[in-house]
Amino acid sequence: MPNPPLLRETQAADYLGLAPKTLARWRWAGKGPTFRKLGAAVRYTVSDLDAFIADAEVAR
Repeated sequence: MPNPPLLRETQAADYLGLAPKTLARWRWAGKGPTFRKLGAAVRYTVSDLDAFIADAEVAR
């Protein structure tokens, strides 16, 4: 099974409608979507971003 495509931090931020610095702060604080570190590179999968969005749902 092929690996899912990996998004760069700027692409992931665009996908979520956030600034890249927000994702960087969340990583430092241990929050935010799951990410992968490949050396110094930070990468995200669309499925992890979608899971993060689903987990952020607030029922009223």
